[in-house]
Amino acid sequence: MDFLLLIGRIVLVVMFASSGLQKFGDISGTAAEIASKGLPAPQLLAIAAGATEVIGAALIIVGWKTRWVAVVLMLFTAVAGYFFHDFWNYPEGAERMDQMVHAMKNLSIIGAFLLLAGAGAGRYSIDGVSRRAI
Repeated sequence: MDFLLLIGRIVLVVMFASSGLQKFGDISGTAAEIASKGLPAPQLLAIAAGATEVIGAALIIVGWKTRWVAVVLMLFTAVAGYFFHDFWNYPEGAERMDQMVHAMKNLSIIGAFLLLAGAGAGRYSIDGVSRRAI
């Protein structure tokens, strides 16, 4: 089971690591997308979003403070879903359906983070090593 938690942690956050690195590769484009949603301080939010994704993914992979980081990434995913996959603001049609699919994907990811927050990182993690050392 611990091996499955390790693989699950990695698979769960690959998207976050990749997305965060892409944000850092195009901060101005990310800031423009954030600004298009009417959010304040888009440049700062772009940097914060990229850092949250990259650092959060790294911490989940190594399994350090996993339960807390899972909650942070769960909240990040919920906020991102609300602002950037707001299908309820689109007219009926393909774009609305596309945004709904992305919103449902975010909901599934939120569920995975809740499971990780509840289960913890498992034996193959810094958290697991620390717990056994006590």
